[in-house]
Amino acid sequence: MDEPRNLTERFEEARPHLRAVAYRMLGSLSEADDALQESWLRASRADTTGVENLTGWLTTVVGRVCLNMLRARQSRREDPFEIQPPGRSAGQEEGDDPEQEALMADSVGLALLVVLDTLTPAERLAFVLHDMFAVPFDEIAPMIERTPAAARQLASRARRRVKGGTPAPDADPARRRRVVDAFLAATRGGNFEALVALLHPDVVLRADAMVVPSPEPIVVRGAVAVARGAMAAMGRARFTGAALVDGAAGLAMAPRGRLFLVLTFAVADDGLISAIEVIADPEQLHRVDIAVLDA
Repeated sequence: MDEPRNLTERFEEARPHLRAVAYRMLGSLSEADDALQESWLRASRADTTGVENLTGWLTTVVGRVCLNMLRARQSRREDPFEIQPPGRSAGQEEGDDPEQEALMADSVGLALLVVLDTLTPAERLAFVLHDMFAVPFDEIAPMIERTPAAARQLASRARRRVKGGTPAPDADPARRRRVVDAFLAATRGGNFEALVALLHPDVVLRADAMVVPSPEPIVVRGAVAVARGAMAAMGRARFTGAALVDGAAGLAMAPRGRLFLVLTFAVADDGLISAIEVIADPEQLHRVDIAVLDA
């Protein structure tokens, strides 16, 4: 079999793996597919006759392409997401498949994508390739023009960000996690009765002016009113996942892996949600510490 034909077939065989690498590096399916297209163009022009581990070599090609894309994104200093017009989900672009994007984010972990987006391009590359795909630091180091020891340090720094700081004091963190998970499941599933059952009758929801947006912050009181508001946000719920928010279980919405808003919860002694705060103001979000919740 001639080499170009063999390379084409091997690239297609490796495509699911390469797409997984690119998605974790970029947090966007459309950008991941763009990275794979560029990677194929580079690979097709290269001499691979001496390559023993072609999948490993292709992984480094994809990693380099994604690194360049991350650096370009950083240099553009992208603005935070704006609220999308009615009938269009936040995070949706022309050609996007929102359902596929949401499923991919769930499979990876939305909180992890949010944390990865806070890392420098070099930190993200070192962590994703080593911790998630077992690429040795000796192979990562040349990609970022560092020593293997420096690459290891970058991955370690990223790992600490993923795990977060000291958890907030909580008498029963497992119960809070169950409540948060149940709130998200009821919202995603449109289960109004289940949502009301999770809320204290006198629950108060406070949302800053950027959430809707509105001239003033929004305050909603009462289980039924808060549940109705949550039902109205079902479309957003598919881009929302559980996360450690300032050390406690909460929810983060992050289309294409970039933080859009967070919800924090106060849970009463009876296990019902007594207060919800929704934060979308970019300056406040910048001060929020997001980490990955343990399973």
